[in-house]
Amino acid sequence: MIGPLLEQGLPALGLEPPAGAVERLDRYAQLLLEKNQVMNLTAITEPEQVARLHMLDCAALLNVCPLEGRRLLDVGTGAGFPGMVLKILVPSLDVTLLDSLNKRLDWLVETCGALGLHGVRTVHARAEEKSHDPAFREQFDAVTSRAVAELRTLCELCLPYVKVGGVFLAMKSVDSDGELSAAGPAMEALGGRLEAVSDYEIPGTEV
Repeated sequence: MIGPLLEQGLPALGLEPPAGAVERLDRYAQLLLEKNQVMNLTAITEPEQVARLHMLDCAALLNVCPLEGRRLLDVGTGAGFPGMVLKILVPSLDVTLLDSLNKRLDWLVETCGALGLHGVRTVHARAEEKSHDPAFREQFDAVTSRAVAELRTLCELCLPYVKVGGVFLAMKSVDSDGELSAAGPAMEALGGRLEAVSDYEIPGTEV
């Protein structure tokens, strides 16, 4: 369904997918759109847009931070973005998907089974509450969040999970300078600092 777009788009991002990754991403997209007919998982329903605005957008994170062998938490994972895409492209990544809606997590467990993915766990919880659990607080090399909340709130939700020396990868749209400025005090109060702002263009789009 979207295999050809991924075969073109991933190298355009400078990424070389591991064996079987394109096929898994393609199958993931099929399962997503099938389930979306009975459960609200995504507002993006055209296969080409799923390829570009979900799969390739998430894959672009791999140009920001190496994730091989790391432990990653995806906060507010929704339909599994970016955590599932990153796991498919980096098989050695240990992924925890956290979401407040159990129905989405049940579907992600089924999807992992269908894709033959191992090293993925799901956690049904609110991010602001689970961060007080010693098994989660400051335990992750990388924490991701995509399209969940404005940046100041995201810092408060996500930074408590990041271990010392780890990274929080906040996926935001363009024109987020105002959010970035407003989030400064929260970053500092939580022991974080801005390391970089990385802009990128998704292959096949103008964003």
